[in-house]
Amino acid sequence: MNTPDLYRPLTPEELGGRLSAVPVVAARVGEDPARWTVKEVGDGNLNLVFIVEGPVGTVIVKQALPYVRLVGDSWPLPLYRAYYENHALVRQAERDPGSVPEVYHFDEAQALIVMEFLSPHKILRRKLIDGEKVAGLGGFLGRFCARTAFRGSELSLKSADKKKDVGLFSGNVEIPAITEALVFTDPYYDAKMNHHTPGLDPVVADLRGNPHLKARAQRMLMKFASNTETMLHGDLHSGSIMSTDAESKVIDPEFVQYGPIGFDVGMLVANFLMAYFSQPAHREASALLSYQDWILTVIEEVLTAFEAEFRTLWSAERTGMLYPAALFEDQEQSSVEACSELLAEIRSDALGFCGIEMHRRTLSLAHNADFEDIGDETLKRRLETRNLLMGAELLLRAEEIGTNGMLLDLARQFNAKDVS
Repeated sequence: MNTPDLYRPLTPEELGGRLSAVPVVAARVGEDPARWTVKEVGDGNLNLVFIVEGPVGTVIVKQALPYVRLVGDSWPLPLYRAYYENHALVRQAERDPGSVPEVYHFDEAQALIVMEFLSPHKILRRKLIDGEKVAGLGGFLGRFCARTAFRGSELSLKSADKKKDVGLFSGNVEIPAITEALVFTDPYYDAKMNHHTPGLDPVVADLRGNPHLKARAQRMLMKFASNTETMLHGDLHSGSIMSTDAESKVIDPEFVQYGPIGFDVGMLVANFLMAYFSQPAHREASALLSYQDWILTVIEEVLTAFEAEFRTLWSAERTGMLYPAALFEDQEQSSVEACSELLAEIRSDALGFCGIEMHRRTLSLAHNADFEDIGDETLKRRLETRNLLMGAELLLRAEEIGTNGMLLDLARQFNAKDVS
C-alpha cells in the first residue's frame, strides 16, 4: 500500500508547496499557496491535522504519523491506517449520507486525506465539558450507528460483497490490536503503560482481583476479535464527533474493522456516561442536575433511535442472506420477534463493551479529558470511582439491564453513591 521511502510528514511551512499542485485542493483553497494560511490543530496521538484556508475556501488535511505521539517513535504504527480510514469514510458516507466529512483527495503514499472543513463545529467532548447542548444529538448518533451497522452487515449486503469488504479491512492489523490490548486486557492487570489517579488503588485491586469480571472482559474481547457482523467505526466516542448547537458529524474512523454490531453503540454510551459522572467537576451546583439529566436524555435517545432505525431498516432493507423473507414474510410469518431477539443480543453486547470502555479510559493508557481536566485530585478520584463501579456492574450484568430506564436509573444510583 504505502511506499515508506516516499513518505514525508507535512509541516505548516511546506504544506502549500506540496499540495497546491493537487487540482482538487487548489480548486477548494486557491491556486496560489502563498495566499494560503496553514494552522496545525491536531491534538490526538496518531496524526498531523492542519486547517488550510485560502481565498476560495478551507479544507482539513490529515496525515498519519508513523508512531504514537503520546509515547514517541518507540511505538511505531503503520501508515496504511490512512488507507483504511479513507475507505471507511467512503462507506459511511454511502450508508448514512451527510454523517461524515466529505473526502476531497486521498494520497496513499503520503498517508494523507484532504477533507471537508467543519465550521463552526467543535469537538463534542469539549462541548460536554463546557456545558453546551446539541439539539438532536442522540437521534443523529443512534441512527448513524444503526444505518452503518445494518447496511454494513449481511442483513443488507450480499454475502460476496460483505466477505470482500471483510477481506479488505482485515489488513488493518496493528490498529485494532491497540484496542484489543488497551481496551480489553490492560485495564485488568498491571500493564506497563497503565496509569491511574492516586488513591484509586483499592478499587483497582478489587477489579483486578475478580476473575469472573476479567473472564467477562475476555469473552467480550473474543467477540470483538472473532465476530465480523458489520463494519465498525472502531473508536466512536465524544472526541470522534464534531458538533454545532444543532448539527453533528462523525470523524476519525481509522480504527475501522469488521466486528460485533453492539461495539460502536457501547463505546459511545460509555463516553456519555463518563461525561455524566465527571460533571460535578465542571458545573456550578445550580446547573449540575439539569445538565446531567440532559446527558442521560442523550443516552436514552441514542439507544431509542438505534432500535427504531434498526427496525425500520429490518422492514425495508433486509435484502442480505440473514433472516430472509423466504423464511418469514413469504410464509406469512412475522419476523418482528426475530428482530427483537437480535436487538436484545446487540444491546447486551453494547452494555458489556460500555463497561469495559469505562474501565480502560480510567486505568489504561489513553484517558478522557472529562476526568483528566479535573484539577481537584480528591474530587477526580471520587468521580472516577463511581465510573469504575458502574462499569463493573454493566460488564457483569449486561443481560439483566433490559431497558433504557434501568440503565439510566443505574447511572443515577452510582452518581449518588457515597465513595471516599
